[in-house]
Amino acid sequence: MASLPYQRAGSGPVLVLVHGYLGGSAQWRREIAYFSGQFDVIAPDLPGFGAAADLPGCDTIAGMAGAVCGLLDDLGIKEFVLLGHSMGGMIAQQIAADRPDAVLKLVLYGTGPLGLMPDRFEPIEVSRERLRDDGVTTTIKRIGATWLKAGSDAAGFPLLVEIGARASEQAAMSALEAMANWDGRAALSGLPMPTLVIWGDSDKSYRWPQVQSLWTSIPDVQLSVVPGTAHALHLEKPDLFNSLIQDFLG
Repeated sequence: MASLPYQRAGSGPVLVLVHGYLGGSAQWRREIAYFSGQFDVIAPDLPGFGAAADLPGCDTIAGMAGAVCGLLDDLGIKEFVLLGHSMGGMIAQQIAADRPDAVLKLVLYGTGPLGLMPDRFEPIEVSRERLRDDGVTTTIKRIGATWLKAGSDAAGFPLLVEIGARASEQAAMSALEAMANWDGRAALSGLPMPTLVIWGDSDKSYRWPQVQSLWTSIPDVQLSVVPGTAHALHLEKPDLFNSLIQDFLG
C-alpha cells in the first residue's frame, strides 16, 4: 500500500504535482485532465491535508519531501518531472536537491527559496496565532482570498475553501512551523535540471525578490510572469498556466 493517498491518470513519463499550504490533490483536476494525455500524472495529498487529513502533519519541509519520495518509491518510480506550488514549491526544491538525478525537469510555481516569505501579506507568526484562534475553516477563507486577484469573489475561491477546510489543525500549524524554519537558497546553484519558474505578478505571498532569487540562482532556468494573476493563477488563468507548462515540457 502506498504511503500517501494520491490521484493518478494517464501514461507516459511521470509528472508529479505537489500542492501547497492548505491545498490538496483536488486542486489539480484541470492539470490532471490536461496532462494525462501525454504523462502519467501523480498528485499526492501531503500528510494532514486533503484526502490525507487523517495522517499526522510534518513539521519540516524535509519531512514532507520524504513523504512524497516515499510514495514515489512505493510506486516504483525512478525518474519524474516535478511541479510544486507555494509550500509545494519548497518541497519540490528539497526533492530536487536531495534527488537531482531523479528529477528530469522542475517547475516552481508561486514559490520561493525562503520559507519565512519576506513581505508576505502577513508574517507567519500572525498566521499561526490566527489559526490557533479561528480554526482551519475560517483561516482558509481569510488566507485563500489573498491567493486570488478577485479575492473571495473569484470563481476559484469556493474550491480553495472546500479543499483547505479538510486539513487538520495539527497539520496546518506544523506546516507553518516547517516553512518558517526552511531556507533552500544555498541549494539553488546546484540544481542541474531544466527549471521553469511561474509567478503571478499580484502574488501577495511570494513577492518579486523571492522569485528573482530563483531566476538568478538556478543555472538552467526560464521565467514566466503572468500579469493580472495572484498566488493561485492555475485557477485564474488555467489555460494559460497549462500552456506555459506544456511549452516548457516540450
